[in-house]
Amino acid sequence: MILDKNKKYLITGGTGFLGKKLVNYLVPKGYQIRVLCRDEAKLVYLKEEYPNIEIISGDISNKYTIMKAMKDINGIFHLAAFKYVDLAETEPINCTRSNIIGSLNILEETLNRDDIDFVIATSTDKAAKVAGIYGASKLIMEKLFEEYQYIKPNIKYRIVRYGNVLYSTGSVLYKWKRLLQLDKELIVTDLNCTRFYWTVDEAIYLIFDCLKLANSPKPYVPEMKSIILKDLLKAMSKKYLKKGGTLKIKEIGLRQGENLHESLDKNHKNSLESEKYTIDEIITFI
Repeated sequence: MILDKNKKYLITGGTGFLGKKLVNYLVPKGYQIRVLCRDEAKLVYLKEEYPNIEIISGDISNKYTIMKAMKDINGIFHLAAFKYVDLAETEPINCTRSNIIGSLNILEETLNRDDIDFVIATSTDKAAKVAGIYGASKLIMEKLFEEYQYIKPNIKYRIVRYGNVLYSTGSVLYKWKRLLQLDKELIVTDLNCTRFYWTVDEAIYLIFDCLKLANSPKPYVPEMKSIILKDLLKAMSKKYLKKGGTLKIKEIGLRQGENLHESLDKNHKNSLESEKYTIDEIITFI
């Protein structure tokens, strides 16, 4: 581990799916953690679970909140984001405030500090092949990190870019699992879609791999396997469809802002060409 137990680290979006997993990973190891998020109730519950953490309620798009949250901080795990692809198309202002303005507030505050070792943020394959607002906002965030690295080279400005994390917030897996168990109709976009997937543990490990190994602010990209949507549906039906139930689906086509197949970057195979999880493998981790 490259962190220092005598230093203090900020996790933005620390009550979210990935953020809480990072808290679960770091706190038992004795690291000093401060968590920032907008949801006061989730912060209180997290504090009850981990009494030694510090909590701050606020929005990253507010620069004064960021100034307060980053006081005495030595490293930032920037996980807060507006991450719903379809919702971003109808709420571009909120997406911009979170993913661009919020990120910019953090980066600007680092210019006033000489005690920050790193800022690392999570990005998405949607930034490699931009088809909508969400991907565009993340691409802009990535470019901002590159510019701030040029401005202040003594700080590590790092980006990890990957695909979908299994059962993350808003994941189709949550929706499908519940509907299959209730023998309800499933809404699907396009069964020929392919998507990169991996576990939340793999996502956490990548963050630390990036901090240890990446030598530039350009996106740090892992090798990832992908899933064909129809294979995911077969696996989930096999595991969760109510006994005696009938699979009922309604295919609606791709939503605005979505690609049929995703890319991680020009050096990696896209999700159609990449190695696929088998249905049996999918069943083991859903």
